[in-house]
Amino acid sequence: MSILTTKFTTKHNTAPFSKIKNEDFLPAFTDGIALAKVEIEAIVNNPETPTFENTIEALSFAGDTLDRISNIFFNLHSAETNDEIQKIAQEVSPLLSEFSNDITLNPELFARVKAVYEQKDTLNLSPEQTTLLDKKYKGFARNGANLPEDKKNELREIDKELSKLSLEFGENVLNETHAFQMHITDEKDLSGLPDGTVEAARELAKSLNKEGWVFTLDYPSYIPFVTYADNRDLRKKMAIASGAKGFQNNELDNQEIVLKIAKLRFERAKVLGYATHAHFVLEERMAESPEKVKAFLQDLLTKAKPAAEKEFAELSKFAKELDGIETLEKWDGAYYSEKLKQQLFNLDDEKLKPYFKLENVLKGAFTVANKLFGLTFVEINDIDKYHEDVMTYEVKDVTGNLVSIFYADFFPRKGKRNGAWMTSYKSQYILGGINERPHVSIVCNFTKPTATKPSLLTFNEVTTLFHEFGHALHGMLANTTYPNLSGTSVYWDFVELPSQIFENWCYEPEALALFAHHYQTGEVIPTEYIQKIKESASFQEGMATLRQLSFGLLDMGWHGQDPSGITNLKDFETEQFAATNLYPDVKENAMSTAFSHIFQGGYSSGYYSYKWAEVLDADAFEYFQEQGIFNAEVAQKFKDNILSKGGTEHPMVLYKRFRGKEPKPDALLKRAGLL
Repeated sequence: MSILTTKFTTKHNTAPFSKIKNEDFLPAFTDGIALAKVEIEAIVNNPETPTFENTIEALSFAGDTLDRISNIFFNLHSAETNDEIQKIAQEVSPLLSEFSNDITLNPELFARVKAVYEQKDTLNLSPEQTTLLDKKYKGFARNGANLPEDKKNELREIDKELSKLSLEFGENVLNETHAFQMHITDEKDLSGLPDGTVEAARELAKSLNKEGWVFTLDYPSYIPFVTYADNRDLRKKMAIASGAKGFQNNELDNQEIVLKIAKLRFERAKVLGYATHAHFVLEERMAESPEKVKAFLQDLLTKAKPAAEKEFAELSKFAKELDGIETLEKWDGAYYSEKLKQQLFNLDDEKLKPYFKLENVLKGAFTVANKLFGLTFVEINDIDKYHEDVMTYEVKDVTGNLVSIFYADFFPRKGKRNGAWMTSYKSQYILGGINERPHVSIVCNFTKPTATKPSLLTFNEVTTLFHEFGHALHGMLANTTYPNLSGTSVYWDFVELPSQIFENWCYEPEALALFAHHYQTGEVIPTEYIQKIKESASFQEGMATLRQLSFGLLDMGWHGQDPSGITNLKDFETEQFAATNLYPDVKENAMSTAFSHIFQGGYSSGYYSYKWAEVLDADAFEYFQEQGIFNAEVAQKFKDNILSKGGTEHPMVLYKRFRGKEPKPDALLKRAGLL
């Protein structure tokens, strides 16, 4: 037995990262799968008549050792990977895919599940138990349990292939991100860049034994460069490099992989009796069907497009007047938007950053969570971390009981993918009368502290931190019986509600006063800055909405139809973007080849859910605004009906219980200035 398959003897049962070696993983996965198979066999061979307890409940808790190993391994694969871990992932993914199919395609096991499902109306189950039964039955039926043997085998082959392809896709994106460096030796090429960005580039160059400054495609380096660098040619170089990830006809090219993934997903859906992959996915979403999603996106497009075109025309005119730019290109967008924003609101990130020291913002998120939900966060140093940058906390409720363990990992490094996400190492569940508390983590890529400055966040990074922290609260405050209905285990187009609603507090004077203090003087952020943050919140919202919609439409393009006729990825994208395009096309760039959300993450046929959840979050936050943003009663209702309930009931039932009615898009359109 390896360290990963025995019971952890650590504080709060946390992962013993420092004792885990890469070579432990493969044997641990092998043992974990064997152990889970024994548990499944026990359910299948139980001589008693199938009941909810001996079949559905037993199945819900089976394989927890394997889940724990998977959580630790795949979280490291995203946040602290290396060649060895990537190699193990390639070996392990097909094994896990095969095991998952061994369960869903096991006829004896399905017969037991079906027997319980067929008598569900007579079983007197709680809402949570009813949901679990429904989910378990559909988990089999929707994944091939009713298929003849030859079709089951076809499904196995497709799933094995898909698991390998999505890993390969992600590794190519990561390697392409790290392959590019822009080395600058002439100081005049730094014109316009903030001091902090220049200092970080200097430190990176030093660490690489180079003179001058090095810029990369990691967000804290890339975003400031394309936003502030006066040198248009260098902005172009950076932007093209970023947009060309996976699209360079080299050994890291993702074009074939994308086409294969889209076609395999379609084939899989057909085998299961669905028209397309999107029909399969959306059956288990609030949106229900591709038709509904397309209508939703189209409706927003109709409302946002006139505003977006007007904003783009203003921006083009501004760039022409300022610098004689004849055609506004993609590498000009962020640069001139920032200049126009400064002119209109006299507000820029460099002015705001001193008020958003990372530690203060994190403390601010903690304070808001305390005022709303009575949580306290105590930093602890006696549990293991997987990297020295990670911070660890005990989260407690008002009576001092442990609510969760919380990990926070904020800085970019080699081996960590770009972006920001929330994840968990251990789900919450109740077993044998014990409420097992979750271990939750957020991972971001913010600017590292330098020799002279702490990590100071842009306002966009402040909202990112609050967003991921909202997801974390969904995980932390979970209070359900079954692990697979706990925390963020909800319909995908509902999962962004807790994260997106939490961003709203970043715009409220009452909340900002709690944490937005100047890192040198301690002065609270001036009221006029807060006013400007609020005023500028809907700046270029039409363009931003169009951008989001373009990603949602591209996703539906890949997954809402038969993709087998697509031979040229770039041509296909051009078609999909026709209705949303503002900038001239860049022939060297493609979106899909690095669109990790849908080709590596879980967002295939689900990218629309960001916008969908925005409708929910704007509507829900309006309730807070009406009653007071720290109103105890509204916060309690949100905690009881949304955050603690996980996926135990249909999201619309939960939402209406919180809000008293169904959401309307009016609050979102008003907030975005699109009404």
